[in-house]
Amino acid sequence: MALLHTPVCEFGLPAIDFSLPDYDGRLWTLDECRGTNGTLVMFICNHCPYVKSIQAKLVRDTNELKALGVNSIAIMSNDYREYPEDAPLELKRIAEELDYPFPYLIDHSQAVARAYGAVCTPDFFGYNADLELQYRGRLDSCGMNNTAESLPRELFEAMAAVAQTGSGPAEQTPSMGCSIKWRTE
Repeated sequence: MALLHTPVCEFGLPAIDFSLPDYDGRLWTLDECRGTNGTLVMFICNHCPYVKSIQAKLVRDTNELKALGVNSIAIMSNDYREYPEDAPLELKRIAEELDYPFPYLIDHSQAVARAYGAVCTPDFFGYNADLELQYRGRLDSCGMNNTAESLPRELFEAMAAVAQTGSGPAEQTPSMGCSIKWRTE
C-alpha cells in the first residue's frame, strides 16, 4: 500500500465527461449523475483501508448532500484483475450491503481516472452547479481511524457551501489514501 496525497484544488477546472458502466453493466454519464447545486465525483475502491475507514461517513454525507441538491458518483479505477476485492461483483456486494446512495462505476480502461488526475483512493472532486471544480480535499481528518466520529466534516461542509454559494473553501487539506492500482500492460 503506497500512501499518496491529492494535489491542491485547481479552482474552476471543468469536470470531465464520462460514460461508464456500473457493476450491473448500466452506462452512466456525468450529465445523468450531476446535481442541481453540485456534483461530487469520488474515486474509491473496496480494498483500500482508507476507504474502508470512511464508508459509513461517506454514506451519511452523500445522503445529506443529496438533500442539498448535490449528487455523488463513485468511480473504481483500480486494476481489479490484480485486486479481486475491487471486481464488479464485489463492488455490487459492498454497494448493496452499505446501501450506497450513488452509482458505483467501473473505469475499466482507467482513462477517466487519468483525465481527472486522480491519484489515490479516496480522491474527491467537488464541483459547483456549473461543473467547475471547487473542492479537492479530504472527507475529514480520520485517516484510517474509523472510530473518530466527532471530527469536523470537511467534505460535507465544503460541498454544502458549494451548494449554497457556488464556491468551495479557500483552505483545503488534501485527501490521502492508497495509490490507484494502474494497469501495467
